[in-house]
Amino acid sequence: MVRDEQGFLTATHVIRTPELVEFQFELAGIYSRFLAWLIDAALCAALSAGIVFALSFLAIFAAGVAGFAIFLAVFLVNWGYFALAEAWTGGQTLGKRLLGLRVVQVSGVRIDFLQAALRNLIRAFDNLPLLYAVGGGAALVSRSRRRLGDWVAGTVVVRERVRRLPAELGLGAQGASAAGQVVRLHERLRRATVPERELLLSAALRREELEVPARLALFAELSRFLTERFGVEKPSHLSDEKLVLEAVAGLLQLEGAAPSRAARVRR
Repeated sequence: MVRDEQGFLTATHVIRTPELVEFQFELAGIYSRFLAWLIDAALCAALSAGIVFALSFLAIFAAGVAGFAIFLAVFLVNWGYFALAEAWTGGQTLGKRLLGLRVVQVSGVRIDFLQAALRNLIRAFDNLPLLYAVGGGAALVSRSRRRLGDWVAGTVVVRERVRRLPAELGLGAQGASAAGQVVRLHERLRRATVPERELLLSAALRREELEVPARLALFAELSRFLTERFGVEKPSHLSDEKLVLEAVAGLLQLEGAAPSRAARVRR
């Protein structure tokens, strides 16, 4: 279940899992989104100007072809930059990255290329008649602050917050790493998909926010998922939560992350 909560200055996108565990994402404000767009627009303008200058020499020989080539190039830059950047980086353009924003699916997981392409195709309508009047108006009246492109693509823009990894994640491999099942789990985690990795890391970082019953239920479900998905048995000396933390430690090792690294988590 998904719902949106509107506060005086902030808005929150809330997702409730079938296990009745809630994850909260702080929605990006209109002002920060506009600043991010200005940065991206300046970059696109610079790229477009360079392309127009390069193609202007073609007008000497074929004015009609040059005009079409310039129109096509400018469109591809302004649409392709946003679509490819968001698809490649998991929802971030340069402007969004600098402002700490990210586009995610309404379910909270990473967007795919189709969603990135759709939300940016509708950008032309959101920009009408000027400076995103339509899109900005839609976002202002929407509890989830979604412009038309977000509604079509099923996405929402959220603000990221930087958190430290709990100390247990940095020490998780010590002591229990000698257990064969844990080592095997670490090796098989290479098959984990991006959404699966994000789910495990998010659960590990947010566990202190959960009530005890919800926390136990969530990690029991994740522990069962790990054993079934990767074909390992849970060592008897590990709790469900500890097994998940071991899995996250293994994922961080696969990605070359240091124990003290700051993890960026979406809220």
